Amino acid sequence: MRRLFGTAGIRGEYGKVVSPEIAYKVGLAMATFIGGKGAVSVGHDVRLTSPLLSSSVASGLMAGGVDVVNVGLVPTPVLAFTAPHLGLDGGVMITASHNPPPDNGIKCFDSMGMEFTEKMEEELEDIIFNEKFAYAKWDGVGNLEYYPEVVDEYVDKLLSKFRPKRIRRKIKVIVDCANGAASNITPLILRKLGASVLSINCHFDGLFPGRTPEPRPDVLEGLGRMVKTAGVDVAFAHDGDADRLSALTSNGKFILNDRLIAYYAKVKLLEKGGGVVIVSIDTSFAIDEVVEKYGGEVVRTKLGKTHEKLVEYGSKAVMSAEPWKLIDPDWGYWVDGIYQAALLTSHMLEKGVTIEELLKDIPEYPQIRVSFKVPNEVKHKIVSEVHEKMREAFKNYESELTIDGLRLNMPDKSWVLVRASGTEPKIRIYAEARTTKKLNEIYEKTLKILKEVAGKYGVKIQ
Repeated sequence: MRRLFGTAGIRGEYGKVVSPEIAYKVGLAMATFIGGKGAVSVGHDVRLTSPLLSSSVASGLMAGGVDVVNVGLVPTPVLAFTAPHLGLDGGVMITASHNPPPDNGIKCFDSMGMEFTEKMEEELEDIIFNEKFAYAKWDGVGNLEYYPEVVDEYVDKLLSKFRPKRIRRKIKVIVDCANGAASNITPLILRKLGASVLSINCHFDGLFPGRTPEPRPDVLEGLGRMVKTAGVDVAFAHDGDADRLSALTSNGKFILNDRLIAYYAKVKLLEKGGGVVIVSIDTSFAIDEVVEKYGGEVVRTKLGKTHEKLVEYGSKAVMSAEPWKLIDPDWGYWVDGIYQAALLTSHMLEKGVTIEELLKDIPEYPQIRVSFKVPNEVKHKIVSEVHEKMREAFKNYESELTIDGLRLNMPDKSWVLVRASGTEPKIRIYAEARTTKKLNEIYEKTLKILKEVAGKYGVKIQ
């Protein structure tokens, strides 16, 4: 079992899970991993501890003989973009994504801009915990170069991909960047595409004063109210590092992320004439319906690891996604929320429609996605017992998936998933059904099981 890396890199509270010492060791381990030569980009988000941790990672890389290209404060997609764009051997991003302000994290990327696989992360951990570091001699340490210009190069390349062939109607957009790393990028790109853009929470602030950086439905209720009064065609919301994107309709309603995934799948399958669509275990059967309609095949995998399946399926895979996150291999092998916003805006401009009109043929089924705080020390034990009881409680289930938690699929196309978070001390319940009544039945039955099992460990589920 891995000791540092979770679902999405290393992430946790600063000073406990993530520290300057850990950051230095990750940098040195990565330098050792790639053979003590070459160059790696380093970037960071807006968190107060991010410049410090970025410097620590850079020091570790240089101590191992690797040159560092410091791109400064950037969204995660831009950091990932630098590796293939500049011909580097990899990249390291300092970010805790959507976690609260006291947290921070470290993500490692390869030369394609793809996040490290589990196997690669395990190799880094082996170097760190067994102190297999390879230090460079005094005359062989890495050089440091600053290259903030990569942001402009990313913007230009994305604009060239999505500049509308014609604008049927100038649409109006609200963009909420959560005071995060895309605050100076996403609004700019959408304006240059031709949209009229209102921006909120678009000044950098590591305390995230505007809202919690996770763009959940409850967090975005204020944005929804603003949408109703502003008369816009869509609202977009990022997390802290802009690998995620949420969208709201022109009447302020949160759009289920699975519907956006299904739309992206439709676009890619029409473009490619079929192929494999890779999605995470917690996704809707609405995606399956759309993918089958357009001649594709759905493959499900672990949360945070869709990129690994993307590589496994090679040219057969047209995209991979999980809620909030999309990877289009024709653009790059990284999750990119800015790319999503540009794609949707470009299509809306070309068709002259609102976001709900763009998605009018994408199914929508009732869903529940909830998380409960549970100490890391017991969350896996609790989840294991819950899984056993779930199989007993839902005796008529048709099939199960155990690649990441336990998902039970029912004959009526409803399903329920319980898994331990890979990034936070939480247990998550996801469920979907064709009716709200059925959804509530599944959820209440699962919640009752979780409460009973957690109680045995002295944990109160609230």
